[in-house]
Amino acid sequence: MQLKGIHHVSAITANAQENLHFYTKVLGMRLIKKTVNQDNPSVYHLFYGDEKGSAGTELTYFEIPHAARNHDGNNSISEISLRVKNDRAITFWKKRFEELNVEHEEITEVFNRQTLRFKDFEGQRMALISDEKNTGVESGKPWEKSPVPQEFGITGLGPVKLTVPDAKQTITTLTEILGFHKKGHYPSPIPGQSDIIVYETGEGGTGAEVHIEERNDLPRERLGRGGVHHVAFRVDNADELHHWIQKVQNEQMVNSGFVDRFYFKSLYFREPNRILFELATDGPGFATDEDIEHLGESLALPPFLEPKRNEIEAELKPLQTKQ
Repeated sequence: MQLKGIHHVSAITANAQENLHFYTKVLGMRLIKKTVNQDNPSVYHLFYGDEKGSAGTELTYFEIPHAARNHDGNNSISEISLRVKNDRAITFWKKRFEELNVEHEEITEVFNRQTLRFKDFEGQRMALISDEKNTGVESGKPWEKSPVPQEFGITGLGPVKLTVPDAKQTITTLTEILGFHKKGHYPSPIPGQSDIIVYETGEGGTGAEVHIEERNDLPRERLGRGGVHHVAFRVDNADELHHWIQKVQNEQMVNSGFVDRFYFKSLYFREPNRILFELATDGPGFATDEDIEHLGESLALPPFLEPKRNEIEAELKPLQTKQ
């Protein structure tokens, strides 16, 4: 029983319309599911990914209209990364960000990979990671109808960085409960801070890593727009998920128990530094209720919300595809 890598990352936006534009028109990801927050169906939940929404490629956003900006700090998922095929792609993206006035840094080498850090329109901290030297979890395939050339397209999720005041507690959860193992470390970009430690699971590589940054000089994060809600890790199937549920419960960790999200099955729990983890199955997937050629084109609702469709649609502002 082993986690296969990162499944998805879910973050917060205050503006679903601008979010849709940035992630589809600027980053060229495919909108694979336009649905609602199942716990609050009055607002959108948007899923972006590769051509078919493969597990490991999904970046999702909950819309919280009028959400205050994120106050960056400790006890947080402090950086999302996205994979691209090679170093040439990193160079392409730097030029694209310059042309489109996307806030970004210079290309740097991080853990022996070319990396380009940038921010979205709400200040979400992100990085593009080159897979040129990667061996590990297979990437997805960019959508051929993307405005970004397929050879340079985003292929999936890369490592997530966690910033915590006590690294030992998070590391214990990753290694002793979830089965991650240490891969290495690299210097912090902040002078005087400890090295950032890298843990991986499954086949390893960019699609299966968690990077741990210990910081004792930061206040606790106040989550808002441009912040990250949770990270999910890949479980092969529902039977295996039940074994993970039992394992987490045996550790006496407060958890959600089995949750059916229709497109995947889940378990939620917080590790000791209060970061929300999810374990999610690879299937059944996003083509369950839509043809794969038409993913994300209309509002999709799980069966338990379908009887309320008229009421839900009346609450939502229609999203327009801007050029």
